[in-house]
Amino acid sequence: MKKFLLAFILFQLVACGELQQVVNQLPQSTSGIGTLDIAAGLREALDLGIDKQVSKLTKEDGFFKNELVKILLPEELQKVDKTLRDIGLGNLADEGLKVLNRAAEDAVGEATPIFINAVKGITFNDAKGILLGSDNAATQYLISNTQTELYAKFNPVIKQSFDKVGAAEIWSNLITRYNNIPLTKNINPDLTDYVTQEALKGVYTMIAQEEKEIRTKVSSRSTDLLQKVFALQD
Repeated sequence: MKKFLLAFILFQLVACGELQQVVNQLPQSTSGIGTLDIAAGLREALDLGIDKQVSKLTKEDGFFKNELVKILLPEELQKVDKTLRDIGLGNLADEGLKVLNRAAEDAVGEATPIFINAVKGITFNDAKGILLGSDNAATQYLISNTQTELYAKFNPVIKQSFDKVGAAEIWSNLITRYNNIPLTKNINPDLTDYVTQEALKGVYTMIAQEEKEIRTKVSSRSTDLLQKVFALQD
């Protein structure tokens, strides 16, 4: 995802007529690169970024089997998971976790057009700050410019996903079994809001990881064109 973000930033600068002075500062080995080449490279980076960091989260187990973003029980329910496993109900606990992650996987499909619109809105000043910023500068830009809209998109999808897989029944069974255990305190968390927040966190985590890779590892710049563009921030 980071590949398309930083690359598309430069395309926006070309459109504004302000990138030429930056292009002139490219190392000699990149001489001959033109605006059409830059645009082509940015489209390539966009396709690669979406495929690598957003689309894969929408697949089955995109969250559930990815330890970086796997959604666990909220803190107040951690004791539920432990207690159920301690008394031999680990399968029930796993089923509860799986529906949370399946809902996030369903919701992430709403992210791609929102990210693309955010990138199109990057200004020259934004681009300078992002390109020369920290390892997660582009991710922070996205968080600032997409979080509210993504929440509004994710939340109803997650609710629908819970309904589709019978999550309400699963969680009612899980929590009821827990609440019936002697000496436990009854709990009733807002799981839809919790999973929405965790899904957002997961998407941004994956984008930040890709952003850091392309910033710090030349080997992650998969084409000659991307190497020329991102040499600007080395």
